[in-house]
Amino acid sequence: MEPLASQIRPKRLEDFIGQTHLVGKGKPLRVAIKEGHLFSFILWGPPGVGKTTLAKIYAKSLDAKLYELSAVSAGKDDIRAILNDQSLRSGPKILFLDEIHRFNKAQQDFLLPYAERGDIVLIGATTENPSFEVIPALLSRCRVFVLNELNEAEIGQIIDRTGLPVEKEAKEWLVRMANGDARQAISVLESASKLYPVSLKKTSSRGAGNGKKITVEALKNTVQNKFLRFDKKGDEHYNTISAFIKSMRASQPDAALYYLARMLESGEDPKFIARRMVIFASEDIGMALPTALVVANEVFRAVDTIGMPEAAINLAHGTVYLALAPKDKSAYYAYFEALDDVKAHGNLPVPLEIRNAPTKLMKDLGYGKGYEPYVKTDLLPEKLKGKKYYRRKAAR
Repeated sequence: MEPLASQIRPKRLEDFIGQTHLVGKGKPLRVAIKEGHLFSFILWGPPGVGKTTLAKIYAKSLDAKLYELSAVSAGKDDIRAILNDQSLRSGPKILFLDEIHRFNKAQQDFLLPYAERGDIVLIGATTENPSFEVIPALLSRCRVFVLNELNEAEIGQIIDRTGLPVEKEAKEWLVRMANGDARQAISVLESASKLYPVSLKKTSSRGAGNGKKITVEALKNTVQNKFLRFDKKGDEHYNTISAFIKSMRASQPDAALYYLARMLESGEDPKFIARRMVIFASEDIGMALPTALVVANEVFRAVDTIGMPEAAINLAHGTVYLALAPKDKSAYYAYFEALDDVKAHGNLPVPLEIRNAPTKLMKDLGYGKGYEPYVKTDLLPEKLKGKKYYRRKAAR
């Protein structure tokens, strides 16, 4: 039987919920769909926010044949089969490549000339930053659209669209649990209606008859039920990486190794883990052990060049090192304090003595005058003189 998420998937842009910055009146994807503009693009955003739905709506609006592949399992032969498909005599061929970040460089190089010539119109979908995961040549031929998490009101509208009766408290709980992921909300709701019919409470509200409504208890039991398949792109993905980071932050290598093994065993992208380790090295260890960033970068490099399964050893090595390293977030906090002032005050005038002076006019205006490289004078803009962002803290 077709999953509920597919059954209620919008077929028209008018029925699409969310992403108004892309599909609202006069916004780029709405204009492209309305005018029939044919071009390759990448949809970058968290899971369950409408990437697949937008690709389908776009293809239908252009009367194009849509081919759907997942980069997790697809390869060059699948792309060749699409190119050789003669069932469509005219009209464009659109390839929707889910998890495009899972295509390696060789596979992306293979795809490049076909996308460049227009043999295939590429729509990539990814939860990862395409700047890191898509080769520059292919990225330069695609426009990138950033999708946001759905807000609570939008998730509520999608729950209503399922047509399943839900108690008010249960709906509110599900909205919070979904954390902006519509697919997660629909999946839990559908499973609850099938797995726990005995937990459905009889109601006698006017207009509803003596029907049954899904309760909070049914939803909680469903989430905990071992038969509910976790979506690696959804809630479980973020829960486990969060546990991994927090275990390293707490200097608990055993817990960190457990969550590392759990992610790798479930098929998590090892480069995603390695990138988070690089971020952790600066954010949490920082000035307590600056060389941690070097180690983390080398782990990422090893993962990129060696690949799985051997790269698991490199990840384990780096995980233990980062977990046992002293922690100091002072540089991290200092940057965001400075960023707050940038946002609050805008571009304050740079002191004349540290301005660049490449021309005689600039020198005459005092640019660079009196500059000495090792002065103790405060070099912040006048309005921020005396401000201290970086305050070295004792590493723990």
